[in-house]
Amino acid sequence: MPSQDSRPTMHIPGTTSHTIAPRAGRHSREGTLRYLKAGTGAPLVLLHTVRTQAEHFRSLIPLISDQYTVYALDLPGMGYSEIVPGASYGEPAMRAGVERLLTELDLQDVTLVGESMGAVLALTTAADLPERVRRVVAVNTYDFRDGIARSSLLARLVVGAVLTPGVGPAVAQVEPKPALRRILQGGLGDKSALRADYVDELLQVGGRHGYPTVARAVYQSLPSLIAARSRYPEVKAPIHLVYGEKDWSRQSDREANKRLLPAAHFTQVPGAGHFIALERPDVLADLLSAAA
Repeated sequence: MPSQDSRPTMHIPGTTSHTIAPRAGRHSREGTLRYLKAGTGAPLVLLHTVRTQAEHFRSLIPLISDQYTVYALDLPGMGYSEIVPGASYGEPAMRAGVERLLTELDLQDVTLVGESMGAVLALTTAADLPERVRRVVAVNTYDFRDGIARSSLLARLVVGAVLTPGVGPAVAQVEPKPALRRILQGGLGDKSALRADYVDELLQVGGRHGYPTVARAVYQSLPSLIAARSRYPEVKAPIHLVYGEKDWSRQSDREANKRLLPAAHFTQVPGAGHFIALERPDVLADLLSAAA
């Protein structure tokens, strides 16, 4: 079984891997955070989805690193960020990890780009740190009832079992490759966008000691992500909402966010699902290039 010190099985050309240590004197169960860095220019921070990691942006980073200094974060406990026993994985705790990246590296004039759970965190981080955030691109915000369980019947059964009291922790320990592949493909319009080496990488991370506890806690955190919608109107920076036509969110979910953020720009990507960074990174790159 991989240890905390396992290394990624894949490398994104042009990126280097870095860490941020827990802050001295803190007793809040902070762990070391890992992030990838690439490119030159104004800072742009990428925040990944449920059950993924910084490598989720493997295809997007090369498209934007000639215009931005890109920082792709492994959210707390995920990817190769440290797993701390007893840590929280609710929205406030995950947001605190994002804010550590911005403040510890003293990033200014930041573009925050988040997908799914990362989109919610991009918006709430911008609400907390208006002096550091230039704009927000929120892709398929993960702030609606059922979440990934809308992916497919298989996802509904698996996530439901993981969340069931008593048996949930045992179910979370088991993650067959075919099941993970099928669940993730449920978030894609183009199923071929889920590459085999990326699934292998996710499975390696899933084998880290303590990771099943993290994964279960992240699924349990959905109510806190839904509750975080109340923070969206606090964001002072310009916002661009991006949705895949076939995203798990319903039209009513999207309209509700448009009403919360009437000044936000809005783009719907034809044919795309929940994981736009995997299947249509060109759309995000074009949007970010136009705003550079």
